[in-house]
Amino acid sequence: MAPVIVVSGAVGALGSALSTHLVARGYRVAGVGLRRHEERLRALEKELGASFAGFSLEADSTPAWDAILGAVEPRLGAVSGAALVAGGWRGGRPFHEDPDEGTWRSMLDENLESAQRALRALMPRLVARRAGSVVVVGSRNVERPWSGTGAAGYTVAKSAVVALARVVAAEVREAGVRVNAVLPSTIDTPANRSAMPDADPSRWVEPGSLSAVIEFLLSDAARDVSGAVLPVYGRA
Repeated sequence: MAPVIVVSGAVGALGSALSTHLVARGYRVAGVGLRRHEERLRALEKELGASFAGFSLEADSTPAWDAILGAVEPRLGAVSGAALVAGGWRGGRPFHEDPDEGTWRSMLDENLESAQRALRALMPRLVARRAGSVVVVGSRNVERPWSGTGAAGYTVAKSAVVALARVVAAEVREAGVRVNAVLPSTIDTPANRSAMPDADPSRWVEPGSLSAVIEFLLSDAARDVSGAVLPVYGRA
């Protein structure tokens, strides 16, 4: 039976590209998005066919994730792995000039907390099966924080996501479960092109290229790789 991969943030530019990439290579994909993205999830189902099923989170919480995962198996089969793509970026003023904690808290919630909620629901299932692979999406800012001026909240959140992935990788290694992270630089998406009209997108990371890297880490070809933090910078 084809492997079943859960993709969080499935309606975003990277999530939809990854879902498309995986389906084209014979995977079954459970695409997860928030309730407000229901229409886009249904559109992806029509676009990608029976190998893709969309699931809406009622709220971004561990119980909601448990409910989603409980619904995936009857429809697609037992979960083989996951790509935790969901996240967000919001910048602002340098940390010492910004008294508002709103951006800080939202970046932690959208990036770190969304990943840990998904992992809490996923890991017991994968450990019980004694097999599986998870890839989390970090950012080049983790290794090069100076490249994101005014993005302290985002950079700290993504750094914490990667640290969490490495900790969990160590904890589940003996159970045969792998966890790795990728660190993309700017991804070539319509939103990034609109936000940075003077930049050269040919230097950015293509969603299809990043999807291939994530697929490799999810696959048996990377069975000896866990706890890795892989830069995917393109030429940016």
